[in-house]
Amino acid sequence: MIKFGKVLRQLRAERGLGIKKLAPGLGVTYSYLSKLENGEVGPSEDMVARVAKYFDYDQGRLLLSAGKVPAEILEILQNNPDEAIEFLKDRFGRANDRRS
Repeated sequence: MIKFGKVLRQLRAERGLGIKKLAPGLGVTYSYLSKLENGEVGPSEDMVARVAKYFDYDQGRLLLSAGKVPAEILEILQNNPDEAIEFLKDRFGRANDRRS
């Protein structure tokens, strides 16, 4: 999984935006964006939402890149823990076992 900072940097580069130009559009300082891109700080869920909206990027994927679980996924896991865990292990566990 690509980390949030790398995704942010890629999105910014694809638009040809400098960090100083993007910062006001997201309502933050350019130094904060630099820290996000370099992994020095993690984003809040609000910041993830702003980046997703600004770049029209999937918020769930962006949340995962920030190490956060999207609310709807967390609800599924909490409401169906046994089935969810079993499904994830069946679906993805074997692939991870082969890489070890």
